[in-house]
Amino acid sequence: MSEPRPALSPVQVGLIGLFVTAIVTAQLTASKLLMFQLPFQLPLAGGALVLPGAALAYAVTFFASDCYSELYGRKAATVVVNVGFLMNVVMLVLVWSTIEAPALPQSAPGQIDLAAFRSVLGSSTAIVVASLSAYVVSQNWDVFAFHWIREATDGDHLWLRNVGSTATSQLIDTVIFILVGFVLLGSTSLSGAVTLIAGQYLFKLFVAVADTPFVYAVVGAVRSGESASATAYSRPD
Repeated sequence: MSEPRPALSPVQVGLIGLFVTAIVTAQLTASKLLMFQLPFQLPLAGGALVLPGAALAYAVTFFASDCYSELYGRKAATVVVNVGFLMNVVMLVLVWSTIEAPALPQSAPGQIDLAAFRSVLGSSTAIVVASLSAYVVSQNWDVFAFHWIREATDGDHLWLRNVGSTATSQLIDTVIFILVGFVLLGSTSLSGAVTLIAGQYLFKLFVAVADTPFVYAVVGAVRSGESASATAYSRPD
């Protein structure tokens, strides 16, 4: 009889849960366009950052995947990324199944606005295709770049691989998402797409830099806990 596999640690489960939750949330919020006013002018973006609503949740996925990559390795992180992609597809199937399922009449007591329900949850085909295309390319690139930088620096400079992998993967993600969803399958002009790309990427780059201390904190706490457990386990009774 084979031995049972070791259980995942709470941190490992938490990072996987955070990653999948953020991915699903990004898909549900992708169609809303946000605008953050700036007290100064930026090249291409101007005086405001205009970006899809998904950017807020999607930025969290790179924090989770970088922590996971650092702690559990490239192979494990790639599995999580690909499982996240499948869960995104499952979410879309469940959402659209609910939208298309027979409903009580609009006038029935307690019934919500069915048109609003479809509008809010039913992202357009263009957004879905763009989101999934950008996801599968950028997330796998993030894992690859993270470990390439790690090997190139002999495991030093966690900040460099966190920012470097996220900065490049977010650029890939942003360009694919905007060009596919808003230009190729949408009606946005190239000049409008450039504004969206600039706003979304600058926001994501800011998040990549800002989350670095938190990546250090999570990785440091986990490794300190593992070291303490190993020390306690090795002590004679």
